[in-house]
Amino acid sequence: MPSARWRLILNGKSAGDEALREAVAGLRERGVRLDVRVTWEGGDAERYVAEAIADGVDTIVAAGGDGTLSEVATTLAHREEPADALPSLGLVPMGTANDFASAATIPVDPAQALALIQRRPPQPIDLIRLQAPDGVHWAANLASGGFGTQVTIETDAGLKKMLGGLAYLVTGIAKLGKIEPIRARLHGEGFQWEGDFIALGIGNGKQAGGGQALCPDALIDDGLLDVTVVPELSGEVGATVGTLLTEGKHAALDRVAARAQLRWVEIESPSELTLNLDGEPVRSRHFRIDCVAARVRMHLPDACPLLSASPRA
Repeated sequence: MPSARWRLILNGKSAGDEALREAVAGLRERGVRLDVRVTWEGGDAERYVAEAIADGVDTIVAAGGDGTLSEVATTLAHREEPADALPSLGLVPMGTANDFASAATIPVDPAQALALIQRRPPQPIDLIRLQAPDGVHWAANLASGGFGTQVTIETDAGLKKMLGGLAYLVTGIAKLGKIEPIRARLHGEGFQWEGDFIALGIGNGKQAGGGQALCPDALIDDGLLDVTVVPELSGEVGATVGTLLTEGKHAALDRVAARAQLRWVEIESPSELTLNLDGEPVRSRHFRIDCVAARVRMHLPDACPLLSASPRA
């Protein structure tokens, strides 16, 4: 029986990681034919995925953060082939926040993450598809807007390198006194909301922005988006909402937020707003967001919190 063929697509920022290098060598010793490609500029991941498919690769591993995962998943989603005809997807978390990996309980140790991919069979997961005037965008984890998005966009790269995920908290604290609400209208099947919001999450996954659990009940195999809208608040609750969101307390969200589970949602705003799509900012006054069910197959831990109790057959 021929050995498995893998292609690891590594974010160039982590090209010198010694632990990953040792983990790759160990996997090769166990019989996996693994080649590595390093991204340097826009379009590299798409080119490497196309190359891997042409080479008949069995599994593509994204080594990086949420942005790298989404970039690889996006390229797979763009293909015409059905999910079961495409290579499976694995993740080695190497980003600053690793929100998807954290919520999915994927190990941050490269050797353990690669062993997980080898051990666990892939299963279908959903992806987010966002349509805006500039085209179609995809994400594996979460689209966010408002306070959390500004924190993510404005967090300094040098600060992230020094402090890791803590950098988002530092930036968030600095911005707490100057949160500006955004006016928008959201509607989907049986759901409508209109007003000023300070935080918005449309989740396939549960969290973004270094641990903000905006969609704590989200699952990646239920065919649904989890929508959370935190309206403009005042007084003591408003002053502490950033902390409540960062800690991901169900009770706080249930008390202050509008929440729904939908197959699709449309967002309209009188002025341009920014949605952060797994690290990619997309700006528009109108968005259509769909959950595309079972679009790729991914290797995930046993009893992964992002999977339903009864996965699809």
